[in-house]
Amino acid sequence: MSCFESKPLSTAQSHRSGLLLLAFAAAPLPAWAGPQDAEPRTLDRLQVTATRSAQPTAAVPAAISVVDAELLDSATLGVSLSEKLALVPGLLARNRHNYAQDEQVSIRGFGTRSAFGIRGVRLYLDGIPATMPDGQGQLSHFQLATAERIEVLRGPFSALYGNASGGVLQLFTADGQAPGEVEASAVFGGYGQRRLGLTANDAFERVDYRVGITRFDSDGYREHSRATRESFNGKANIALGDSGRLTLVANVLHAPDIEDPQGLTRAQFDTDPRQASAGALAFDTRKSVRQRQLGAVYEHEFDPASRLRVLAYGGEREVSQVLSIPVGTQRSPLSGGGIIAFESPYRGVDARWTVQRQLAGQPVEWTVGLAHDRQQQDRSGFENFVGDQLGVRGALRLRQYDTVESFDQYAQMLWRPHDAWSLMAGMRRSEVRFRSDDRFITERNPDDSGRVRYDAVSPVLGASVRLRPALHAYAAYGEGFETPTFNEISYRGDGGSGLNFELQPARTRSAEAGLKLDRDDGLRAELAVFRADTRQEITAATSAGGRTTFQNAGRARRRGVELSAMLPLAPGLRAWLAATYLDARFVDAFLTCSGVPCRSPDLLVPAGRRIPGVPRTSAAVALHWGGETGWQARVDGQYLGAVPVAQTRDERAPAYAVFGASVGYGVRSESGDGRVFVAVQNLADRRYAGSIIVNESNGRHYEPAPDRHWLAGFEWRWRD
Repeated sequence: MSCFESKPLSTAQSHRSGLLLLAFAAAPLPAWAGPQDAEPRTLDRLQVTATRSAQPTAAVPAAISVVDAELLDSATLGVSLSEKLALVPGLLARNRHNYAQDEQVSIRGFGTRSAFGIRGVRLYLDGIPATMPDGQGQLSHFQLATAERIEVLRGPFSALYGNASGGVLQLFTADGQAPGEVEASAVFGGYGQRRLGLTANDAFERVDYRVGITRFDSDGYREHSRATRESFNGKANIALGDSGRLTLVANVLHAPDIEDPQGLTRAQFDTDPRQASAGALAFDTRKSVRQRQLGAVYEHEFDPASRLRVLAYGGEREVSQVLSIPVGTQRSPLSGGGIIAFESPYRGVDARWTVQRQLAGQPVEWTVGLAHDRQQQDRSGFENFVGDQLGVRGALRLRQYDTVESFDQYAQMLWRPHDAWSLMAGMRRSEVRFRSDDRFITERNPDDSGRVRYDAVSPVLGASVRLRPALHAYAAYGEGFETPTFNEISYRGDGGSGLNFELQPARTRSAEAGLKLDRDDGLRAELAVFRADTRQEITAATSAGGRTTFQNAGRARRRGVELSAMLPLAPGLRAWLAATYLDARFVDAFLTCSGVPCRSPDLLVPAGRRIPGVPRTSAAVALHWGGETGWQARVDGQYLGAVPVAQTRDERAPAYAVFGASVGYGVRSESGDGRVFVAVQNLADRRYAGSIIVNESNGRHYEPAPDRHWLAGFEWRWRD
């Protein structure tokens, strides 16, 4: 049973509950369960670390998808993560084709309320959180050029990652290998798209490394959507003695003055999808981002049955964004202006201890850990006009210093009581603290400072059984929570001053069951059935003048079925498919606001209304022929059902099916290998919305995707 407290606990109570959890999980096993020599085990070919230790996917009682090197190496632009995730069931990654905003990512319907950034899904790059303690995340610094694989964890066990874990998405950088390689790559496409990349990797006696730099430029499919993005990612592994290993990770992102065309109304989308909104042109809406991050992971194996892992990271993200908030709206003394600028340093540590023992003659693995994350934000707001000139920095209207930090303790156990059975259980206690210090106080703008704290305990339990040599069945149950982000508590729906500290976290109970097939001939398939019931669902209350406020909307339910498969059809010919049915809707009726200010909600959202941003059906297929050398060909397709765009009405973005194709040729010589390719995307020249901005009060829900366009690329790797 989930234990969730929205009222503050005393510091002593908080620390005692965390220590009790760790004491229980770390308690020594009975003497009869002490270390013994275990028979060596042959593990499955595909291993995942989403459960915090490498485990065979088939035996893990959770829905986990792995996007490996073969799928990452497809003939695409190689800039957006959404290019690689279509074949993950239950996950919806939508390319906004607006590089001033992050991609939209949701898992099983969690995260769709976000108009910008990513919420409801935990993100990690080489183990370093890309989701801040309040649940707000970003993907812009994830570099595909150096990636080895992507792991996606769906369902109950994602609750072990803490706040806002409707699902978990992790990208891992490949290790360096000997002999060393230097790779140059370039892709050119329609609408002035071009990506240039250079990577290098090598391995020595005790050190290996991989580094990569990428520059992406685009003139934009739409008016006012020019973009430039430069990124660096580096990783080094250093062996320390016979039992230690240190991994260093660094990445940098620079994206200056990316133009933001904003969303379109349905009428604008139908008339001319390449246009920008009038406000975007009038105010020259744009965004600049700079991020720098360093991380270190130390792992030490004391003996084959016990190991320690310590992660420490830190970074800073700087953002400046020009919005199209009307001048008249900023006349209110409580307005924060039309330009936001902030500097946001962040840091964190995560330490965990893993021991393996024998219980009743069978192996059991315990993991206990502590995690602390902290983000600060020095935020300023300015008017977006000076006199009659729009889109320039004007008078100061807001200055505040925000802090959010989390302190979590977690424990989990994996036990195999029989060769055919795997049992997993875990628990995580989380504490999230918000504090805002107002530093812009005037006679008409009172002190808006405040603080709040949330506490939760999230248990999970799962079991897997091998029915046949290649067939496993599993079931899992878990309880998680999601606090509002700082952006979501920044404004009150009644138009008053101060933060919306009345907004409560959402609490979810979820269950799933499934089958996993993994045959020696390469056939892999997975079927999952799931249901997630949420209380205090967080959703929009008002959206006007560039500000969105949020409220709790009672109960919501998400349930569905996921299917995925990889089929080897013939030598060199492989097919993939993924399909999802997802019914996501509000169980309770609730009142929301029809305008701003809104001192009393006055618009009924009926019970049973679908949650906006969630398609009921989606599917993807891909067919690939060829090997690493010689001719290669690929055909892929994606279908997305109609998507509700708002909770207050029945308008839906139309369903669509799009297809792409590519052909390439790979060569290998003594000095290296490489390939060239040509690809066509949106082969049938279909007009469709690549993404949806939910609950946008002006009706500008639609972000169009490009029509038919081409790509051409090459890559070459030189070896030592």
